[in-house]
This record gives sequence, C-alpha cells and structure tokens, in this order.
Amino acid sequence: MTPQSPLTRRRVLAGLTAAGLAPVLAACSGGDDSLAAQAGNGDGKNYIAGDGSVLEFAPADRGEPVEFTATRFDGTPVSGESLRGAPALLNFWYASCAPCRVEAPHLVSLHEEFAPQGVNFLGVNVRDTATTAQAFERSFEIPYPSVEDARGDVLLRMTDYVPPQAVPSTLVLDAQGRVSARVLGAIEESTLRALLKTVVDEAAA
Repeated sequence: MTPQSPLTRRRVLAGLTAAGLAPVLAACSGGDDSLAAQAGNGDGKNYIAGDGSVLEFAPADRGEPVEFTATRFDGTPVSGESLRGAPALLNFWYASCAPCRVEAPHLVSLHEEFAPQGVNFLGVNVRDTATTAQAFERSFEIPYPSVEDARGDVLLRMTDYVPPQAVPSTLVLDAQGRVSARVLGAIEESTLRALLKTVVDEAAA
C-alpha cells in the first residue's frame, strides 16, 4: 500500500474551487503533526479534526491497490478487491462526529453526480452500532452503504494514508483500487468533485 516513489504533487485544496487548485510547498508532515497535537490537548471533544489538507498522487506515484475485508451493516461482505474495476470513494465517519455531519450533504450531492458515472461510494463507520449508524443514514438520506469498522480493521489497513483517529477522512481510489487522493477533515465539495473527476477521466481514457 505504501507509494513506491516520491510524491510529485502535494496540493492543499480545501476552500478552493476546482479552477483555483494550487500547489503548496508545505512539509508533508504538517497535517499529521496537527492531528497529533489535537490528540493530546485534552480539550474534551470526541473527534480529531483534520485540517482539510489534500494529498493527490499522480498515477505513476500511487501505491498498491488497497486491501481490506469488511461487512456492510446489512450483512453484505465488501473487500478492496470487490471495488476494483471502477473508481471508488471511501469515507471514514461516525454519527456523533460534528464534521461528519457537516460534510454529509456534500457527499450525498457528489454521490448523485458521480454514481451514474460508475463511482462506488462506501462509508467506513469506525464507532457506531448498526442502529446508530442507520439512524444517521436515514437522517441525512445517505444513499450509499457503510461497513462496520468499530474494531478499526479497515482503518488500520489504511494507516499509510489515514492517521488513526483522524475522522472524518476520505480516500479517492482509481479504477485499479489505488489511492489517488486523500482528504483529512471534512470535505469541501468542489475540491472533492475535482478529485473524483480525475479518476473518472482516467477510467474513461
């Protein structure tokens, strides 16, 4: 899963429109350091918020296809392998996470736009029981499924890209199942639209 060569692009995209994407010469460890600081600051909140930063990997710099196995809340098994053949989005969330609630309508909107283009959306719920998760999904009218990951099995398989406890986080996968982009923190809709368009265009080429 670890990228096999240095990143050629690092873009901090949150808050920018797709037309205004700009490369940033920041240290790659900056986002993770801020997450670590939040983990130890004892301010009482029950989530660690990412800073909205985005890593985008050029095709030549992507690692191996992601590998995981999990079960959807309806009992259906899902694996990294089952997602291959089309672009995909993995969103790590749980119901009482405030940024997860903020980004939910944007994810619904993007699903409506990109699911017809073949993109598979999958939530990864890292904390809730089925009852709690499904109540959240009904409340926000989430149209795509989520897997149960309270033990952290899926999240731990993604630690090359998602720091433990960094929820919400979102991974965009290309049609080969490789990580094309990562967002730490609540997504910004136009930013994620641009990242999804990249993998859709690649798949169509």
